[in-house]
Amino acid sequence: MTDRDRTAKFAIGEIVRHRVHPFRGVIVDVDPVFANTEQWYQSIPAEIRPRKDQPFYHLLAENAQTTYVAYVSEQNLLPDAANGPVNHPDLPKHFGDLRDGRYVAKDRRAWLN
Repeated sequence: MTDRDRTAKFAIGEIVRHRVHPFRGVIVDVDPVFANTEQWYQSIPAEIRPRKDQPFYHLLAENAQTTYVAYVSEQNLLPDAANGPVNHPDLPKHFGDLRDGRYVAKDRRAWLN
C-alpha cells in the first residue's frame, strides 16, 4: 500500500478525543503517515509508541487546564460522543460554524493570514 492509497478514518473539522489521555480536539490537518521529527517520535515511550504507517492528525486540542496543538496517531483517536464545541483560541482562524457535531472549514488560503 502506498501513502496515496491510505484513507484517513477522520476528516478535517471532526471533533475527536484521545483514547488514553484526557483531551479532545478538532482536526485541522491530516498526514497520511507520520511526518513529524524522529526526536518527537523517540520521545514517546517504546511500549506505547504508535506505528508510523498510519494517518496522523493535527488537532486544536483542549483539556481541563489549557489549549494546545496536538499531533496524534489514528490508533489513538476516537469520535467524541459529546459533540459539543471545542474552546480553542485558534478555531475561528480555521473554522466557521459547528454543524451536526463537525466544524465547517474556512478557505485554506485564509489560514496563511
